[in-house]
Amino acid sequence: MNVARLEKATGDAGIDVRLIGEISEKANQVMRELGLDPANTTADELYLALNGLVRRDEKRAKQLLAGNSYVLANVGSGPISFNILDVINNSHYDLPYEKRSLAHAQRKLRAELVRRYAEHERTHDDMVRTLTREIGVMIDDDENYPDIVSEDIEEEAVDRPYVLAIGDIFTDAFIALNKDEAKVTKDEEGVEWLSVKFGQKMPYDYVDIVQSVGPSPNAAVSMSRLGLRAGLMAYLGDDEVGQQSLDYLAEQKVDTSTIVPEQGAKSSYWYVLRYGADRTMLVKNEEFKYQWNEPSEVPEWIYLSQLSPNSWELHEQLLGYLVAHPEVKLAFQPGTSHFRWGKEKLIEIYRRSHIVIMNREEAVDVTGASYDSLRDLTIALHDLGPHIVVITDGPNGSYASYDFKLVTVPNYPDPAPPYERTGAGDAFASTIVAALALGESMDTAMTWAPVNSAFVVQKMGAQQGLLTREELLQHLDEAPDWYRLKDVE
Repeated sequence: MNVARLEKATGDAGIDVRLIGEISEKANQVMRELGLDPANTTADELYLALNGLVRRDEKRAKQLLAGNSYVLANVGSGPISFNILDVINNSHYDLPYEKRSLAHAQRKLRAELVRRYAEHERTHDDMVRTLTREIGVMIDDDENYPDIVSEDIEEEAVDRPYVLAIGDIFTDAFIALNKDEAKVTKDEEGVEWLSVKFGQKMPYDYVDIVQSVGPSPNAAVSMSRLGLRAGLMAYLGDDEVGQQSLDYLAEQKVDTSTIVPEQGAKSSYWYVLRYGADRTMLVKNEEFKYQWNEPSEVPEWIYLSQLSPNSWELHEQLLGYLVAHPEVKLAFQPGTSHFRWGKEKLIEIYRRSHIVIMNREEAVDVTGASYDSLRDLTIALHDLGPHIVVITDGPNGSYASYDFKLVTVPNYPDPAPPYERTGAGDAFASTIVAALALGESMDTAMTWAPVNSAFVVQKMGAQQGLLTREELLQHLDEAPDWYRLKDVE
């Protein structure tokens, strides 16, 4: 009845009928491109053909399905999605037909129907939204759903540099502790402890679930937002948490073709206890096989960060790939396992790195050089092999050594007190690599990075506050006069 009212409001323009016709034609065109006859193709044949195309050539699948984000074709026993995100999920998880993914196409079809009625010259936007909301065509969550440009592949997208991030992936549950129920104390050695009453039911303020995080996933999302084609090689379980991670990354326009969902495994899940703007993490890394997953395209850059202690074989395979592809530049942001392994075990990784990024304390730990001399620290890191060395130093800003000079840049001024500090370092490191991959100078990269760090801490989690390139450049234009790169004497 509501659709009939919408049609009447348009003067019986037949918007719904035309949309159905367009969907049928789009589906038939894709089937013909796949070598299928729309007149007698079965649901199983179409489903297997779409999944097979993704496995053979994901880039070609994205091109073929461009413009089909809202297409759901009824072939016999029910709808099949032509939305590239659904098709990738079906293929990567090897989902049986009965469990096929439809959610992305359904969401886009709802939005398309609302848009067509709302834009008609004879309808009123509020009326359209009210009627479509009543019948479940317009859903509140849809309004916050990203506009996924990757579904409608832009021609120039294939010309953007491709960066492959490698590292562990987690889902974080951020639990905001009630400050009246928890406290921070300091022991005689100066170590701070977070404490709550033992054996009690302690109220908390709220919990936020943040998907697909970790230094490398954070970097991949950051670089995607800054305009690169970003991919991620990571390892997760074939559970619901893993599928949600794949869905989220695809929404963020991160290539998931090199992610490995391991059958029967659980995805890694962390708990983050928030006390004000600071956090204490309860971590558990699930065990995976960590085998190299050959990317279909040779990346211009590889970004290596946090990986599990049982991932050493993957590092050896990465080195083999870099030997076979000497043109690939390696960016290394070491994680906990890397520091525990020590520089001797990782000497070939350092030697092959184009750039390494770490904080001042970590640089001392790796090199054994004096904390008091930034110049000595950068020289010691250069001696391991990297062409560019970047050292962050908390409130003192950051330092970089390249082109026979040592420079420093202050932190970008906080637009407001930090909401939550997770991901500031990942935003910093990934922004430098993104700027270099986009062809910017290292001088420019050093001024970009603190801007992204300043804004990521304004939002919950490590990714929500990440900036687009346009936003970053706008904030850079608004920077105070004192925010500039300087040589270190």
